[in-house]
Amino acid sequence: MSNFVTTPDGVDIFYKDWGSKDAQPIMFHHGWPLSADDWDTQMLFFLAQGYRVIAHDRRGHGRSQQVDSGHDMAHYAADAAAVAGYLDLRDAIHIGHSTGGGEVAAYVARHGLPEGRVARAVLVSAVPPIMVKTDRYPGGLPIDVFDGLRAGLAANRAQFFHEVAAGPFYGFNREGAEVKPAVVDNWWRQGMMGSALAHYEGIKAFSETDQTDDLKAITVPTLVLHGDDDQVVPYRNAGLLQAEILPNATLKIYEGYSHGMLTVNADVLNADILAFIKA
Repeated sequence: MSNFVTTPDGVDIFYKDWGSKDAQPIMFHHGWPLSADDWDTQMLFFLAQGYRVIAHDRRGHGRSQQVDSGHDMAHYAADAAAVAGYLDLRDAIHIGHSTGGGEVAAYVARHGLPEGRVARAVLVSAVPPIMVKTDRYPGGLPIDVFDGLRAGLAANRAQFFHEVAAGPFYGFNREGAEVKPAVVDNWWRQGMMGSALAHYEGIKAFSETDQTDDLKAITVPTLVLHGDDDQVVPYRNAGLLQAEILPNATLKIYEGYSHGMLTVNADVLNADILAFIKA
């Protein structure tokens, strides 16, 4: 059986689907500029707990088709809907990290809830409501920050990706941090699998998309997880605001945890997510 779904606009999306097709599904949505592989630890954990686990590579990322269009939150959500629809996922839990959290918010609000497919959602170090500073959200980051990301990626993507993974993403730049070279290498590997254009245009998608209305529309129970030492998506402009806007949110802030906490603190997060799902 092919592990690809073709979207309505003709893009081939790679996915993994493990476990009993009769089990409750959990669908994972990865961050920028990574792939479904970033969820391997969670997929193995929840598979062992008896769940069906699914993850896909966003268009232009990982093993999915490298195309020159649709690198925006609306298409990300529609692509996720194509996977969920093809696999006929119902009563599903959708878990997203970083940009994948924005994708979850857009998918659940625009596709999942209208189609009656979603039971719960989990946002991990997620980007909504919006990262860039706006009149509506004056506490956001200046556009110069994202222009700098674009410049670094365009000049030398391989070097730029290594610096992100070895530095702020996992908090490995903090004094006394336990640096894990294999984690850095795996981040770099996933990033370099994807399209430079998708990654470049994705910066606008994850930083400039105002998802306030998406969050307001999500009525299912939603768990919001964020680290207070997140150097990539500051929790005061993200997790705290998500909990205020979502109609049915549970918020947990982890002291000292980084943006990449789903990997380096997987044991803690997996247990907390499982408890939320079973509650």
